Amino acid sequence: MDKIRVLIADDHPMFRLGLRMLLQSAEDIEVVGEAPTGPETVQMAAELWPDVILLDINMPDVNGIEAARRILAAYPSVAILVITMIDDDTVFSAMRAGARGYLLKGAEGEETLRAIRAVANGEVIFGPSIAERMLHFFSAGNVQTRPAPFPELTPREQEILELVAQGLTNSAIAERFVISPKTVRNQVSNIFGKLQVRDRAQAIIKAREAGLGQRPETGRTPD
Repeated sequence: MDKIRVLIADDHPMFRLGLRMLLQSAEDIEVVGEAPTGPETVQMAAELWPDVILLDINMPDVNGIEAARRILAAYPSVAILVITMIDDDTVFSAMRAGARGYLLKGAEGEETLRAIRAVANGEVIFGPSIAERMLHFFSAGNVQTRPAPFPELTPREQEILELVAQGLTNSAIAERFVISPKTVRNQVSNIFGKLQVRDRAQAIIKAREAGLGQRPETGRTPD
């Protein structure tokens, strides 16, 4: 039986070492490479053709969500399993990017091995706390049956517009997506152009009229 070829993508050497030791203990898994940054992850995915990429969210230069988008746009058969410390709604961004699984770094070794085998087999898998979060999300009636507003926006621009409509600053949005404030400013500017609005206030009004930004505002002054 062919082994599952795995690429480890994480910027912490000790965590990569621990993962490598765990995976080397499994007869059906082969570690084909390690990547410490987002761009290197994308490059190594193209060079090594792994079956599974174990991907952290907080990667240098290009974060894990964006790296996943780039990889899956070119190689949709790759299974991406997010392994991270982030226990929040980032899981939804990861799944929209195409990840097949989401585990926290505190997961037991056997749980990690089971998740790798599952996503390599085409399944979707979540750690217990993440699964509970998703069940709560869907049981609360958050599934949208109507088309998303502003189809001219990219998925990332739609996410940013939602946060703008909630009153988040550019800096807060940058922290949420683990990207630079400059990148957020550029994307917000693109959103203004596509929505044909002059400023943030007009964008917020237009977004809220379309049903976005239903959560309470943060009370911070926009950048």
